[in-house]
Amino acid sequence: MEKRVVITGMGAITPIGNNVETLWNNLINGVCGIDYITRIDTSDLPVKIAAEVKDFDPIQHGVDAAFARRNDLFSIYAMAASIEAMKGNEGCFDPERLGVYVGSGEGGFDTILREIVKWKEQGAKWVSPLMIPSMISNIAAGNIAIRHNACGVCVPIVTACATGTHSIGEAYRAIKHGYADAIITGGSEAAVNPISIAGFANCKALTRAEDPKQSSLPFDQRRAGFVLGEGAGIVLLEEYEHAKARGAKIYAEVCGYGNTCDAHHVTAPHPEGKQAARAIKMALEEAKYNYNDVLHINAHGTGTPLNDSAETAAIKSAIGEENARKAYINSTKSMTGHLLGAAGGIEVIAAALALHHGIVPPTINLNEPDPACDLNYTPNKAVKADLTIAISQSLGFGGHNSCIALRKINN
Repeated sequence: MEKRVVITGMGAITPIGNNVETLWNNLINGVCGIDYITRIDTSDLPVKIAAEVKDFDPIQHGVDAAFARRNDLFSIYAMAASIEAMKGNEGCFDPERLGVYVGSGEGGFDTILREIVKWKEQGAKWVSPLMIPSMISNIAAGNIAIRHNACGVCVPIVTACATGTHSIGEAYRAIKHGYADAIITGGSEAAVNPISIAGFANCKALTRAEDPKQSSLPFDQRRAGFVLGEGAGIVLLEEYEHAKARGAKIYAEVCGYGNTCDAHHVTAPHPEGKQAARAIKMALEEAKYNYNDVLHINAHGTGTPLNDSAETAAIKSAIGEENARKAYINSTKSMTGHLLGAAGGIEVIAAALALHHGIVPPTINLNEPDPACDLNYTPNKAVKADLTIAISQSLGFGGHNSCIALRKINN
């Protein structure tokens, strides 16, 4: 028998808040987390702005000091977010029925860069023995499993910018079909480093905007690329009857998942959004979406010229023009920047909280709407709405499309 799956824990490290409460308050108030880069020297870089995590002390988030010294920042962010997600939930699961599905789009680029410099300047013998277990993309999941004694299914996923959403979707399926009682899942990224910035800038993905507060412009006709962000978004998914039996707080029910590939281009989305539309349709059909539902869409909404028009077309194709125009859509990337592999985790949290509170956060900086992006993208100010269903969608390099559907919990 198929199981119901609910969200019972959340954790966030983001450019607009290092816990879920602060993240949510800043989202609904339209706070922008983008500014001039402070962590690295940008004198040789074509892009000087990013959405950095601020005032982050891992020790204050329960991360062991030795762990923080030995691990890459992406793994530290993931650990801190997992600790918040598991607060009040520790010791509630059979270890062999508790899993971890946490991925990263890039993994430990900071570590790779640092150790390459050491190798070039000092020689091979000075390369750290911790380099490999610090930089591999699966290590965040492994570390989280160790911390929380999760001995069950453990599948770190890498699908570029769709990583977090795919991780949550596959975790949902694993619980739905009985392979686990609960799974810690989401994504993490720490990509604000010279190599990542140069690579994304040189392939024309990043905006060259000089004003940080007017740089991430989803669905606006002035948009010219995304703003690089960083952080982690982790949720605890749990089988509904298990959660109810222990009296867990339930934020939303996960009720649908779509997963497709464009098979079109390594970086550009299909201009008609055909397979992105199919992922949306798959998720909503599984969630039993109907015309009486009040739908919220947390869009991928990167602010690149190609993505936003293709995504608009995908939404219309998936649910029809009439329903698309009734939906409450937003892009939280207008505030957080693009967290790459962590984006889906943060955006599922945002969608779940929008459902839970009946508030849709805005798409800030949407002052000159693109005629090709002609839906309700909740410009500049949060709105209250009696939402019944929400989706969060992510699209990644390689043509990866993923979509998660959530419902208000119906006991």
